[in-house]
Amino acid sequence: MEGINQQDMVMRIEINMSVAVIVDVQERLFHYVQEHEHLAVNLITLIRGMQALKVPLLRTQQYTRGLGPTVRSVGEALDGVPVIEKISFSCCDEPAFMQALEATERRQVILAGIEAHVCILQTALDLSGGGYEPIVVWDCVSSRKEHDLVIALQRLQTEGIRVTTYESVLFELCRYAGNDPFREILSLVK
Repeated sequence: MEGINQQDMVMRIEINMSVAVIVDVQERLFHYVQEHEHLAVNLITLIRGMQALKVPLLRTQQYTRGLGPTVRSVGEALDGVPVIEKISFSCCDEPAFMQALEATERRQVILAGIEAHVCILQTALDLSGGGYEPIVVWDCVSSRKEHDLVIALQRLQTEGIRVTTYESVLFELCRYAGNDPFREILSLVK
């Protein structure tokens, strides 16, 4: 592949390089974001798919005392995944998050949660600047205002950050049909 810069190549999302992060899906804010009921269903599908594929999961909560715990249905899907408390908007500004991320030894970071124009955006930008490959799951992020969500997704793409859907990322990680993970993913997305 002489003459092609590796950065110019389209790279796949690889199961052995990926970690998923569920960002700040908390009680006191969640019900104000766009399409929150649909978002909860999508997040749970993404989480269950990551579990089926054995992709490590991390989760954060922004100032739990003020915003409350993770929404119950999403929290139940994340049972056993410890909460990383933060007060910074970017997950990367929280040392406990960076320690947990580094411990996974994975460079592709699949991001989902709220709010797209604040915590997701800042985290993705910082991850990219820090040598990670953030991947934002479009149908698993939201904001209170629709225009904030739209502009955040546009900015992410302008900044070179990949945006995908939960179904696309799950099947890309799965790679092959006919095996147990594929059947589990298929049952989740039907």
